[in-house]
Amino acid sequence: MIWLVIGLGGAIGSAARHGVNVAITHTIGRSVPYATAAVNISGCFTIGLLAGLVAHGRLTLSPTLRAFIFVGILGGFTTFSSFGLDTLTLATTGDRWLALWNVAGQVVIGIGAVFAGFYLGRI
Repeated sequence: MIWLVIGLGGAIGSAARHGVNVAITHTIGRSVPYATAAVNISGCFTIGLLAGLVAHGRLTLSPTLRAFIFVGILGGFTTFSSFGLDTLTLATTGDRWLALWNVAGQVVIGIGAVFAGFYLGRI
């Protein structure tokens, strides 16, 4: 059963991730690195917030529901491998400074978002 709920969650997360990619491409005409940045940062914040809520007893999730959300939906949504590929694409197509800022910005802001979400989860 757990594999099924993770797979369903992953499908939902992957579809949502694609939706962000399409929306950003439609809005600004370019997805790299903006769509992956939006997904990674919002996913980091969301997982931090939920972890904070669970850790501080403000949200109770069954093991199945927790796997569905954390492993399935968020795992399918936050594709860190896309971050690596975007960075490689930028670096190898001449946008080396944007590649550097992509790495620095996503790592620093993403980790900050996890901390912010976690601590907001206890308020």
